[in-house]
Amino acid sequence: MVQDGFILSRHFRDRGQQTELVFWVKTDQGPAKLVIEGEQPVFFVLQKDLPQVRPLLPEARIESIALKTFDDEPVAACYFSTLSASQAAIQKLELAEIVCFETDIRLADRFLMERFICGGITFTGHPRQQKDFMLVHGAKAKAADYQPTLSVVSLDIECSEKGVLYSVGLDGDGESVVYMVGEPQPDAPDFIEWVPHEKALLQALERWFERVDPDVIIGWNVIDFDMQLLAKRANVHRMSLRIGRGGEALYVRQSPQQQTFVTLPGRVVLDGIDSLKTATYGFRSWSLEAVSQELLGKGKSIDNPYDRMEEINRQFREDKIALATYNLQDCKLVNEIFDHTHLLEFIIQRTRLTGVELDRIGGSVAAFTNLYLPKLHRAGYVAPNLSKDDWIASPGGYVMDSKPGLYESVLVLDFKSLYPSIIRTFKIDPMGLIEGLKQAVGKESHEAIAGFRGGQFHRERHFLPALIEQLWTARDAAKRQGEKAFSQAIKIIMNSFYGVLGSSGCRFFDFRLASSITMRGHEIMKQTSVLIQEQGYEVIYGDTDSIFVALHKTCTQQEADLIGVKLMQDINAWWQAHLADEYQVDSALELEYETHYHRFLMPTIRGQETGSKKRYAGLLGFGEQETLVFKGLETVRTDWTPLAQHFQKQLYSKVFHDEPVREFVREYVDKTRNGELDDQLIYRKRLRRKLVEYTKNVPPHVRAARLADEYNRAHGRQEQYQRGGWIEYRMTTIGPEPLEIAKSPIDYDHYVEKQIKPIADAILPFIGEDFDNLTQPQLGLF
Repeated sequence: MVQDGFILSRHFRDRGQQTELVFWVKTDQGPAKLVIEGEQPVFFVLQKDLPQVRPLLPEARIESIALKTFDDEPVAACYFSTLSASQAAIQKLELAEIVCFETDIRLADRFLMERFICGGITFTGHPRQQKDFMLVHGAKAKAADYQPTLSVVSLDIECSEKGVLYSVGLDGDGESVVYMVGEPQPDAPDFIEWVPHEKALLQALERWFERVDPDVIIGWNVIDFDMQLLAKRANVHRMSLRIGRGGEALYVRQSPQQQTFVTLPGRVVLDGIDSLKTATYGFRSWSLEAVSQELLGKGKSIDNPYDRMEEINRQFREDKIALATYNLQDCKLVNEIFDHTHLLEFIIQRTRLTGVELDRIGGSVAAFTNLYLPKLHRAGYVAPNLSKDDWIASPGGYVMDSKPGLYESVLVLDFKSLYPSIIRTFKIDPMGLIEGLKQAVGKESHEAIAGFRGGQFHRERHFLPALIEQLWTARDAAKRQGEKAFSQAIKIIMNSFYGVLGSSGCRFFDFRLASSITMRGHEIMKQTSVLIQEQGYEVIYGDTDSIFVALHKTCTQQEADLIGVKLMQDINAWWQAHLADEYQVDSALELEYETHYHRFLMPTIRGQETGSKKRYAGLLGFGEQETLVFKGLETVRTDWTPLAQHFQKQLYSKVFHDEPVREFVREYVDKTRNGELDDQLIYRKRLRRKLVEYTKNVPPHVRAARLADEYNRAHGRQEQYQRGGWIEYRMTTIGPEPLEIAKSPIDYDHYVEKQIKPIADAILPFIGEDFDNLTQPQLGLF
């Protein structure tokens, strides 16, 4: 029997006097449980330390091997029969101050990465059909290019403020059900299943998972809340919640940093918030209501945070059908968000590219290690340990001083994946650095390519440039074929490689690597600006990989496109010739003409004449295709009120279209002062710490949160803000007040001076106007 499948979960443990690896796999024939026994944990020590190591580790099998460290010292491998023996050995050597290498590579991860298995797996072994899955003992495995189709269920719970379960909703795989604690009601919809008490609800949940058997569980805050609470309530009833495959129990643990981890054999649990963040989505608020409104244009039936708990309690007492409907609605919204964003497809493709677990959050360092470590071993090296020495920070991306002004026709050109293209061009690579430092370097030398801060790179011995080239080619193909999730996954992975090499949390960190990327980026951006200005155009701003070029004349789209394309072609040709002559390398740099703003504002720093950075606005397109773009300004910042955001959009639109603004500004100020825009005066800010931790500096949103919880306590309601969260408030004549109090007069002067005026001052001077002059009271002659 030889089958292909996709790994859903990986587990490892000692079983008797040997190890056991278990991989749950989704195949075309259904789920399979692969069991592999006897894999030996291994780590490495320096051969010169063997006289001290052997007496300390009599149980280990120690072999001198053809690997060495980055310091060129030969190593020996220490093999063990069990994980516990390996961990005990590591502790002994640490106490003896003997250096070990790769002690943190987990057994299951090493098994997969050394076989280059990235999700897709071909396996064989001794199969035995179980009730709901195939059990395969003695499994052998290798990599496969397998694209899975995974079944998904969205899960959501409703409970009391003390965590007692009211209901559990499930939606997916063709089924929608809400298990509700209570007496059956004759007029209830078919999707409600009534259970007499909480323990019966948990037992019904177990039966549902056994019958429907989904591969993936999704939800909103499903790991930190739903799964954690289900495990706690099962513990209250002294039962194991067996909702994993093969009757395996749910296991939830928390790290010392309060991060929650879920173990559920045979299934994957994906949180909607974490998954969207991994795919680089960002929202003003991460509440399910806010995200679903932004993505889907619809939301929940109960969303007011101040009365949500009260309303849920009331519905459980008086209207359980309404509560069940609300419960199922949350499940459906999460399913729709995943479908709309192709999130599951993105996560699958990320695993296929890097081998990280489907439910791994972030994981850039793990992805790099998975891809790089086996190649490094085959080249004769063990991986270095995390450096404990003081590390030298590398400079960030290039950001030039801007030239403030209101411009006609500004082109934006940017380098496609600048940092990955620098890695490709200049052969930047961890092993390439080690090998390159052994080589001669200089204008007359062809052995190594000079980097920065003492770094130099071998022309042939490297892996990262080829890996990026493969990803680059795959992304171009994905874009041509309209595979947006695949393209996005590749882009994120490629761009993460610089971050990994520049992170002291990565074992391959070396300041010469990161600096040779960012400082080369600075050099490229500066030289490109010179080349553009030599052609008679003005560079008004540059940021990491983008260059803003003012044409200083009004251009049609066609005229701007001709200039942009010519600049792109000329500069790419210059870099190709220059790098071939200076470094004897083929340039992978690719400047692209991105867009044409037919009006563009580069503002000053507030209260200064100096140009700002990472803040601008521009007008794209014409007619119905016209779009206002804001970068770093109040409209796109979550800590400004809707009043300010609406004002900015309207004011900038008028200025960009050469429309009069005097009456508009005056009327907007008057409407604000007259109370006509009160619904737009709400601040919404995040409490990033526990409320008690704000001691020295107590900003307005913290004061508002404290008032809110004082009010909640006085009215017997649950406190909302003690552990952080989002607070909404208005500024009143006695200071900030949360919305649930809202009893004092609004401080309209505050909104005019702190919200409207700064936005007006950023653009009005460029058209010869002044906010104070426009808004001061008109005086009569007498």
